[in-house]
Amino acid sequence: MTAIDETLYGELRPLLFSIAYRMLGSAAEAEDVVQESFLRLHRVADDEIRNPKAYLTTVATRLSIDRLRSARAQRERYVGTWLPEPIVVDEDLEAVTEAHAADAADSLSLAFLVLLESLNPVERAVFLLREVFGYGYPEIARVVGKREDNVRQIAARARRHVDERRPRFEASREERDRLAERFFAAAAASDSEALAELLAPDVTFYGDGGGKVRGAIPRPVFGRDRVTRLLLGFARSRDELELSMRLAHVNGQPGAVFFNPDGSPYSVISLDVAGGAITAVRSVVNPDKLRHIARRTHRSDASRS
Repeated sequence: MTAIDETLYGELRPLLFSIAYRMLGSAAEAEDVVQESFLRLHRVADDEIRNPKAYLTTVATRLSIDRLRSARAQRERYVGTWLPEPIVVDEDLEAVTEAHAADAADSLSLAFLVLLESLNPVERAVFLLREVFGYGYPEIARVVGKREDNVRQIAARARRHVDERRPRFEASREERDRLAERFFAAAAASDSEALAELLAPDVTFYGDGGGKVRGAIPRPVFGRDRVTRLLLGFARSRDELELSMRLAHVNGQPGAVFFNPDGSPYSVISLDVAGGAITAVRSVVNPDKLRHIARRTHRSDASRS
């Protein structure tokens, strides 16, 4: 790779990864799309590419559309609840990705990515390029290979669909983080009253084990009482498995990563917060979806208190 290629890779990789990840809900597949996009650029003569950014964006988006079409059939056969591969950032855990823009953080949330699953692949691409990344309609039309008027119709239809179901999040990140700290402390202490106080009456728990983890919750659990009992059971399992915990931001939302004694990730939990309460708990334990999370050897004894 030449110096120019390396510079271009450094500049455009975050954008391409951000598009591909939001399209696919998979960090591993998004990385594959990024690599394939740059390989295709490398194979094309320099004088054929006037705008490398436009070329790479088009290739990455089209590759993502193709992959998503195949993935949709696989997800219909998925065992239990399907959740995206979580992206984790905390003070000690290296970021797997960089969001394209800080104000687009909510478009990374697990809840939002699950909502996008209800759009077809082209609708999803058009919506993301327009609403998250700010592309103009003529640019989007060239990317997806459709007429501009058609793209406008697709964008309007997708926007209406998403707005009707868009998850609500607490405006203050600091407030979300404080509530998350109290939540995980109450769970670790098996304090049922403190835990219940933090949960919305209609809170929902979603677990993704992919049929590969014994004891994983295959279907959503609804309601404060049932979710509280479920979380207390998890707290007992955590002690039995000797898991350590690190608070983290998971897809832009407050959460935590639980590690096995050998430092490998056991689970990732993300919290949806709205109205001063936790409205949803999303837990990913499918090991295939945690491989991209850096292995840890450090144990946080304070997190087990």
